Amino acid sequence: MDLKALTYLVVGTTFVIYIAIAIWSRAATTGEFYIAGKSVSPLANGMATAADWMSAASFISMAGLIAFSGYDASVYLMGWTGGYVLLALFIAPYLRKFGKFTVPEFIGERYYSKTAKIVAVLCLIFISFTYVAGQMRGVGIVFSRFLEVDVSVGLLIGMSVVFVYAVLGGMKGITYTQVAQYCVLIFAYTVPAIFIALQITDNPIPQLAFGGNISGTESGLLDKLDEIVTALGFNAYTSGQKDTIDIFCITLALMVGTAGLPHVIVRFFTVPTVRDARTSAGYALLFIAVLYTTAPAVGSMARYNLINTVQPGAIGSTEGNLLYASRPEWMIRWQQTGLVEFEDKNNDGRIQFYNDQNPDFANNATTYGWRGNELKVDRDIMVLANPEIAGLPDWVIALVAAGGIAAALSTAAGLLLVISSSISHDLVKGLINPEISEKNELVVGRCAAAIAILIAGYLGFDPPGWVAEVVAFAFGLAAASLFPVIFLGIFYKRINKYGAISGMVTGLLFTYGYIEYFKGLFLKWMGSPWGENVTSNWLFSISPEGIGVIGMLLNIIVAVVVSHSTSKPPEKIYDLVDRIRVPRSN
Repeated sequence: MDLKALTYLVVGTTFVIYIAIAIWSRAATTGEFYIAGKSVSPLANGMATAADWMSAASFISMAGLIAFSGYDASVYLMGWTGGYVLLALFIAPYLRKFGKFTVPEFIGERYYSKTAKIVAVLCLIFISFTYVAGQMRGVGIVFSRFLEVDVSVGLLIGMSVVFVYAVLGGMKGITYTQVAQYCVLIFAYTVPAIFIALQITDNPIPQLAFGGNISGTESGLLDKLDEIVTALGFNAYTSGQKDTIDIFCITLALMVGTAGLPHVIVRFFTVPTVRDARTSAGYALLFIAVLYTTAPAVGSMARYNLINTVQPGAIGSTEGNLLYASRPEWMIRWQQTGLVEFEDKNNDGRIQFYNDQNPDFANNATTYGWRGNELKVDRDIMVLANPEIAGLPDWVIALVAAGGIAAALSTAAGLLLVISSSISHDLVKGLINPEISEKNELVVGRCAAAIAILIAGYLGFDPPGWVAEVVAFAFGLAAASLFPVIFLGIFYKRINKYGAISGMVTGLLFTYGYIEYFKGLFLKWMGSPWGENVTSNWLFSISPEGIGVIGMLLNIIVAVVVSHSTSKPPEKIYDLVDRIRVPRSN
């Protein structure tokens, strides 16, 4: 069986499983649609939480960023894992005690304001659609390469599958589907890593291979990688180039953004008790750790194999570079997707892959007869292409394709359900028509989910950037808008509705404006980005990926100042906060 047929078989089988689970666990009530009837076991919820949280950014993009950026990409590892701990310890248990399963509902009641609730809904929808745009890019990449269909067709297939289990199954269907998706994605991520680690270092454990020696030599993998990349003009793999302030801000933005993302928060409402929520958080952390401790090894080995492929001989020698006519099959296949590009700038028929932006390396390049970097490799393909680059069996390559789709769809489904519940439960039932029947609310929820899927698919056609990059923007927006009012709402009684509303609006507008100005997000049709995205132009040397921290600080300052300039919250709100913060076990 050829690779294409095998991939269709593996991916198709997973789709059948997902749809079967959705039909089996179809939601019959709003409680099942929104929070799975609070009937999920801690173990299953931990696995579902891990799948929900480990999106296409974690599976597809993060190791690619690590492969190309090395030490600088560690901000994603630190930020996302630290954020989950922050969420599990300081946010989720208190919201679970509060008993309202949506973030806007908490904000509306804590700040005794319908306006605050509406602002929270708008923030949530904006953040979720930003996040889901990255997931849909991941879906498109996988389908266009492995199933050899047009990106648009791939997106339609992915949307159809999500439609079945998100619209029919609701949170109940999504939860059990995500359990299956976690099993698929973690198997798909670790199996190739084990094979490649064994191939390069003779050590089957990727986490140990990362710090081990290359087979048959006394050279460590990281030492050899540093040697190779610096010889080609790139920065040393194990040293960082980012400003310390930017590293700090990106890490913190990802951390607090994680803690403010509603699609993860709602997962803690699907278990029967607060104790179960804490237990499932612990399980989820263990399940997440499997992928996140493997990612650095995957990234480093992918970079090592890529360079050895295009630079098989001595650097600078006439025959040291790979002949374009002799390029491997994996490169030919990925070129067809447009995610690998080659331009023979010196007309020698060979591939030169080096850092042509390094002025210190320019003389060397001229001496070698090189006229510029000729190979462009999209960062988002490194995990997906890694098994092909390493020459692994076809069944491993097909498994990785299924894993990439599982990672993207699991998070996309969670986000789309959050959007759906915000519209049907928070807006329609909470504000527009409080007397709506449960049956009609369920219909509204499903219609909202269907519309959200269509919008998400549209965003996937022209995503604003790499998967991890877009997701980082979403986290920054969450950090600047929702996290401060959630955190202050729990731990600072004096914050009132005026402060919360002012803070959310200020944080969101500032952060979004900064990202749009330098990177372009949703206003590319108006000519964005408008500013050159370089360190010298950034505010305090902080990149768009880290600007959410400044937005968060502005949110907090505005919220505190406005709150202390206006009337105190009612006494019942003080009592409400006290009840939330008093420990109890149910």
